[in-house]
Amino acid sequence: MKKKTIVLAALAAVLTLEAAAGSAWAYFTTYTEARGGYPIELEDTTTIREEFSAWTKHVVVASEKDSRPVYVRVKALNGSEYTLTYTDTSGKWTPGSDGYYYYSDIVNGGEATGGLDIKIGNVPESVEDGSSFNIVVVYETTPVRYDENGKPYADWNATLDIKSGQWKGGA
Repeated sequence: MKKKTIVLAALAAVLTLEAAAGSAWAYFTTYTEARGGYPIELEDTTTIREEFSAWTKHVVVASEKDSRPVYVRVKALNGSEYTLTYTDTSGKWTPGSDGYYYYSDIVNGGEATGGLDIKIGNVPESVEDGSSFNIVVVYETTPVRYDENGKPYADWNATLDIKSGQWKGGA
């Protein structure tokens, strides 16, 4: 009887390991790694400057001196615990239906956007040690494009063909 119990326990262990091996094998057969790359020259370099005071992020996006002209948009992401209130301190930011705030002026090389303040609300009156929060500010730029009449516009759906280095209009 004891020998039968040991055999059944060993069989159960083998079956368990076999079931787990299938998952591990699936991982190794679907995992891949890529090397190499293709340098992409976007012709514009921008950086975001964020300062924080009084539960407010003060945001400005700056373009480096030799960068091509771009349009800029900004959005803040957070959990549901805190509310965010945007305040345009330059009179040039407009809220979009997609949650982004769009800067109305073209930002040329060496220039920066006006300020956009993002106030963090719903903060407890006394913050306990160890408490944390994370508000992520995302910004995007797109090159200035021109229509057939020479009027500048932003195409936020445009894509870059890395082989030709040309921008293609979005949908």
